Amino acid sequence: MIVKEIIKEEVLTLAEAKEILGALITGMKYAEGGGAEEGEEGEEEVRYEQRKALEHASKFAKLGVEDTKALISDLMELEKMNNNIAVRIADLMPRSKNEVRAIYAKEQFTLSEEDIEEILDRVARYI
Repeated sequence: MIVKEIIKEEVLTLAEAKEILGALITGMKYAEGGGAEEGEEGEEEVRYEQRKALEHASKFAKLGVEDTKALISDLMELEKMNNNIAVRIADLMPRSKNEVRAIYAKEQFTLSEEDIEEILDRVARYI
């Protein structure tokens, strides 16, 4: 597939990716033995990358789409939070202070203990 132009770019959570890939793949036709074959009239072949991406998203997505969106909006109310970090937190669901620090490792600022505790408290509501 050759991409000619990027129309829109946004960060997705694993739950959203799982839902999108699941919808794409269910519309495609599978061959016997787990492989894919060309379908008739408009049905496409399920690509290896799509199957692997769905498998990964299914294995590691910890929340559903609605809960993930609610957690992200809850996290966005905090200081020192942006959408990319909120999505990472929603995907990883950190349970310790060190896990939160690892998520913020590349950022240009550090979190106070109170900020880390607040993030962990908000994550704990969704576990």
